[in-house]
Amino acid sequence: MSKSSFAEKVKIPEPILNLCSKNVLVMEYLSGKKLAVSIEEKLAAILGGDISAAIKVLKATQQSLDEESSLFFRVNVIIEESRADNTRYQKGLKAFQLLSMTRDARNKLSLLLDATGHQIFHDGIYNGDCHPGNILVLDDGLLGLIDYGQTRRLSHHDRLALARVVSSLGKRLPDAQEVADAMRKFGFRSRDDNVEIIAKNASLYFNSDIEGKRMGFATPQKYLQYLNSKDPMLHVPDPALFLARTSFLFRGLGALLQQQIHTSSHWRKHAILAVAKNGKAHQLYNLGLTPISNDKQKILVSSQIFSFP
Repeated sequence: MSKSSFAEKVKIPEPILNLCSKNVLVMEYLSGKKLAVSIEEKLAAILGGDISAAIKVLKATQQSLDEESSLFFRVNVIIEESRADNTRYQKGLKAFQLLSMTRDARNKLSLLLDATGHQIFHDGIYNGDCHPGNILVLDDGLLGLIDYGQTRRLSHHDRLALARVVSSLGKRLPDAQEVADAMRKFGFRSRDDNVEIIAKNASLYFNSDIEGKRMGFATPQKYLQYLNSKDPMLHVPDPALFLARTSFLFRGLGALLQQQIHTSSHWRKHAILAVAKNGKAHQLYNLGLTPISNDKQKILVSSQIFSFP
């Protein structure tokens, strides 16, 4: 990361080695605010300094992507219902401020997605717990990434196998057969080897849960249970679990900003570069795991992946 173009935009604290021991890790201090707090404070300023109203609006917005739950709709309702004598000019100014705040936050989220894609596919090392509390807006304007206690490392095989999934899934019109083939080479196994269901699992894990919402499932867990009822997953490779969690954390941030995030679309360029640089992914995925017998039908529902702190 330090040698990439992201070094000018993203800051990760350096360890102070002479103060570290096997029991204590000391790192440089990054001065800034959590991204979520920064958004709350900017929205509160638009709402006349009411931080509680800002938090309430953002929480409600994150729950749904329908029109009447949108950030702009809810803020407009509060402005209209406020006792303040808001002129047309003042209302227009608040709308402009809200638009500017949202655009800035979305740009930061896009940068975060790109930086994480670089870490995953280029470095093979990334933060497996990149929740909003671990993302800072620094005093100098840079994006700060902290708390790498859940640092995950990907082997050469893992990175290339995932790259094939993401490069296939991130296309404008993904081919289900191509996606399913990439998932199998990554190590995913299902009872019936149903191409459509495997491809849907790929999208849920590494791209978006929008299809589940369109089908009426209130949560990703419910949609996952539905997919498992159609063709149970017998094996999910270990590296896929934290990668899926990372994808979901970004989608949660996107929902906060009224933005439907498709992580594979953001990561595809990094995945393509990884494959081009390292060659095609190996045909067989092998981490020394015990092969799954054909008669063993273990339905894996990793609900912890699809939950947010």
